[in-house]
Amino acid sequence: MAEKKRFLLRLDPKLYEALESWAADEFRSVNTHIEFLLREAVRKSGRLSAKKAEERPDEEEME
Repeated sequence: MAEKKRFLLRLDPKLYEALESWAADEFRSVNTHIEFLLREAVRKSGRLSAKKAEERPDEEEME
């Protein structure tokens, strides 16, 4: 598996709290949930092929 790109992401505290709660509801870490949401948005916009979306690592490995 290719190494993941790391970068700093600044979020409004209220947005982070909402993401944290949502991630907990889905049994994901906040980081994994943000990556999931971004991947879905990019896929739906047509900027990520279905094949590439399927190549993602298991979510357990993403944390």
